[in-house]
Amino acid sequence: MLTNELFSKMNYHGIFKYKIFLILFIFNLSNAQEKDKENSLSFNGDFRFRVEQDWNSRKSDGTYREDRSRLRYRARFGVNYQYNDWASFGIRLRTGYREKQQDPHLTIGDGFSEFSTVPIGFEKLFFRAQYKWLDTWIGKNTYPFEKQNELFWSDNIYPDGIFASAMFRFDSGFIQTLKFSTGHFIFRSYGSSFNKDVYFQGAQILTTHWKNRIRIFPSYYYFNKMPNIPDGNETYTLNYRIFHLGMNLLVFEKPKITFSVDLYQNIEDLQKNKSVPIELSDQTKGIVTSLSLGKLSDKNDFTVQVCYTYLERFAAVDYLAQNDWARWDYSSQGSPDGRLTNFKGAELMAGYAIGKKFTIIMRYFMVDQLIPYGVAKETGNRIRLDLNIGF
Repeated sequence: MLTNELFSKMNYHGIFKYKIFLILFIFNLSNAQEKDKENSLSFNGDFRFRVEQDWNSRKSDGTYREDRSRLRYRARFGVNYQYNDWASFGIRLRTGYREKQQDPHLTIGDGFSEFSTVPIGFEKLFFRAQYKWLDTWIGKNTYPFEKQNELFWSDNIYPDGIFASAMFRFDSGFIQTLKFSTGHFIFRSYGSSFNKDVYFQGAQILTTHWKNRIRIFPSYYYFNKMPNIPDGNETYTLNYRIFHLGMNLLVFEKPKITFSVDLYQNIEDLQKNKSVPIELSDQTKGIVTSLSLGKLSDKNDFTVQVCYTYLERFAAVDYLAQNDWARWDYSSQGSPDGRLTNFKGAELMAGYAIGKKFTIIMRYFMVDQLIPYGVAKETGNRIRLDLNIGF
């Protein structure tokens, strides 16, 4: 994983001791506070158990991957410390292999050496400052720009860098809220000037309208010198200049019906990059649409959703997007990360809330490749059942 190269070079036991020390330090710091600040320390966590089945997964050479059944799980635990009314600090640990940035889930029975300990890494580590309309953070934190799904950026990838946003609210009129966001995030630093880093920059405007029932968020993302293959296995690098237009419409409140659309256009002239295959150099557009009914906020809530995706090869950075829809990855090129662009497909989802923050969700994926990398187009079908509980 690009952003975790340092961790992969450190001694495992050293990392574990450091994590324990950091958590104990925060506990001791909390105990030293005055009584009126006892609530400044908060905890959060969740656990997921997953049952997954894959079939009809064709490779680029025309052969099929063997059907696969897996039992998987993920656990996360976080601590947030509110120093005062504007400054805070947070960390979160999660299960998962450090080299698999898109996937924190572990497969039961998969390489744990007869019930050995499981791999754990930092998911978040940040300092945050909030004052009136201004919100900033530095470190490793949640992807900060507005998004509606994981087709452009996976929920499991937490960028390292600096972010700032400004939010303004209006009592009435055409616009209810107006938010400006920008950030600079570094994937790989070579110890030279900043412009030689592998980095990502973003800028976004978010507006809400019609009593906040319409959300519109145009964005611009620039990726500098991105490897074509992740984890240090690249054969060339390229830039991305992606315009994104997202919109979300609350059609009805009761029952809750929501429609969303995301449009992507990479305006980088890839034909100037001689390393990009000519048949892929114009594959720069994407669209994602979804229609959902219901919600999962309280006990006995339910939701169903259908999503359609058409995402060309360079409409997103494939190893930063989700790896949920298919088994396509870079394993044959030395990386476990997924490569989920250059496809079209649909997702059907249904969920039920057993209790608050206690849900069961089923998702079904159908995928077809747009441009074949070999003699045949890759395909895939997958079904998942997730049990999620958090606090």
